[in-house]
This record gives sequence, C-alpha cells and structure tokens, in this order.
Amino acid sequence: MKTFVIKKKTLFILFIFVVLLASSVVTYFCVKPVFIPKTQYKIVIDAGHGGIDNGSVGYGGSYESELNLKYALCLKKYCQDFGYQVVLTRTNENGLYSPFAQNKKKDDMQKRKEIIENASPDIVVSIHMNSYPEEYCRGAQVFYNKQSESGKFLAECIQKQFVSNLVKARKSADVGDYYICNATNYTSVICECGFISNKQEEDLLKSDDYCNQVCYSILLGIMSYFA
Repeated sequence: MKTFVIKKKTLFILFIFVVLLASSVVTYFCVKPVFIPKTQYKIVIDAGHGGIDNGSVGYGGSYESELNLKYALCLKKYCQDFGYQVVLTRTNENGLYSPFAQNKKKDDMQKRKEIIENASPDIVVSIHMNSYPEEYCRGAQVFYNKQSESGKFLAECIQKQFVSNLVKARKSADVGDYYICNATNYTSVICECGFISNKQEEDLLKSDDYCNQVCYSILLGIMSYFA
C-alpha cells in the first residue's frame, strides 16, 4: 500500500481555500443587502397667482404668474428626483377659482387651502416673484409666519442656501403676513425668488440657468430642514 505524503505548503493552501469558501457561504446566506429607502416626506409646492391674476408685472413685461409656475414645476422635478412626494396647487396657467365665483381671488385662495389640507404635507413652499416701486431693490428672500417656529426654521434653511448660491440674495429670512403661511397649521414658507421690478434680476429670473439655481437652492434648504 502506498503512503501519500501531503506537504505543509499544500495543507496551508487547502486551509485558506476552505476558510474563504466558508466565509462566502456565510456571507451569502446571512448578510442581507442594505437598501436606502426613499424618503416619504410630502411637500406641497404652490405656484402663486394664475388665471386672471397675473401677480406683479416685471420691468420688461414679465408676468409673475408665469414665472411662478415655471419655478414650481422645476422645483417639483428636483424634489421628486430626490424622492420627496410632491403635490402642486396648480399645474398650468389657469387660476383655481370657479368661473362662477363672485370673488375669484378669495375663491382661488380657498382652493389652495383645501389642496394643502387634503394633502396633509410635511411642508408647504409657495413660489412668488417680488416687486417694488423702486428699481434698486433685488434679491431672493424667504418669508414665514411669526407664530411658526418650524416655519422660521425652514425659511432660515432655504435662505442660507440662497445666500450661498445666488447673486444679491437678502441676508436673512423675514416674517411675512401671507395667506398661504397663515391659512393652515402646516409648516409653510413663501419664497420670493427675486424682484421682477429690477431689470437685471428680471433677466436672470427669466433664464433657465437661474431658475435651476434657485430651485436647487430651495431643494438644499428643504433637505437641510428635514435632516
């Protein structure tokens, strides 16, 4: 009968092979893959004005209602790409009021309130363009209800991004007595993206690049708020 002699080096290689094989089996059956779920936060994005209500008219003739919608749709895409749920108060150039309403502005605002309450969102972001009789005024700024601590914090988070990323942004968020901020108990802010009464800023606000900068800054502020 022949005797097989296994060298130490061969035994060592076999040992390493068995250890690696066992490790692979344990990993396969015992370690589950890690998935990062998409956030379930819900945001209502409100494009101000619409329909017969054009809002402010810019230095060069821009309608605030049209720019508001453009920015709201852009912000929606950014938020959805990140995983947030988004509800828009309006999706086209029309107002929300009934054609039979005697006071269309009041009816329009009531419809916005109903959309917000039905959505039960985590936050509400209303998009507007600012205006002032003196042309020198410019700069993006966020407003909040002075009674809302969460609204103040959200406004500060977004304003910080405005200051970091936008030309001539206002230094700080501020209190504003606006219907959207006051109408419900949900955390709400109004983003005045710039002054269309300022010629230079109106030209910026009409450009796609600046729209993306503003909306991306709002997204970063929202992310900071939720974090």
